[in-house]
Amino acid sequence: MPKPLKRSAPRHTSPRTAGRFAAGEDPAKRSQIMEGATRVFMKLGFEAASMNDITREAGVSKGTIYVYFQNKEDLFVAMVEQERAAFLATVRSVLSTNGNVEKSLYDFGVSFLSHMTEEKIITAMRTVLGVRERMPDLCRRFFRGPENLRTVMRDFLALHVEAGRLNIDDIELAAGQYIDLVSGGYFKVRLFGSMEDAPSDEEIHRTIQGAVRVFMAAYGCHNKPVIDNGADSA
Repeated sequence: MPKPLKRSAPRHTSPRTAGRFAAGEDPAKRSQIMEGATRVFMKLGFEAASMNDITREAGVSKGTIYVYFQNKEDLFVAMVEQERAAFLATVRSVLSTNGNVEKSLYDFGVSFLSHMTEEKIITAMRTVLGVRERMPDLCRRFFRGPENLRTVMRDFLALHVEAGRLNIDDIELAAGQYIDLVSGGYFKVRLFGSMEDAPSDEEIHRTIQGAVRVFMAAYGCHNKPVIDNGADSA
């Protein structure tokens, strides 16, 4: 009588089996939904946008969207966090690519001012501010989260203070001061509609050059004091 064949133990499957992703795990599909949702939110704003609008724009079924996101609020939060993380990664990279403090400050300023005054970002900011009462935690995370523009600048300044390239007593204050300097007032007037178009490359260059000069005059280790109290004058 032939011996019964031994059955092998069942294999443990991973989220991705036979080349397919488990429900809610396909990064390409998630990205497709996010891109569609971003276009809808930017065009209609949060309140006017509907899941039907997002479904049509993303080219997926409503059932597919709900596999990845619980509701419209969940989608909006994911969009904001994605944009914020991408921008922080960009400015962090700009600050880490050059050991020259002034060059790094200049590159950061140009990247910051160009990004913060472009139409897409101004629209996104207005949309976020529009849901402030409905989603206060989102606004707090966006502007003052555990990692934000100020913390990235603070870490950069601390590194150069330690290396002896800058002389700063209050790094937190200095980080905020430089961000204010490089905004040049353009961000606020763009946000509130007092300036239709983003500043030109020439305006950005002039603004950031001035910001770097002022900042280094205050905090550069080899500069003369900006304020002369007359003690040395005869």
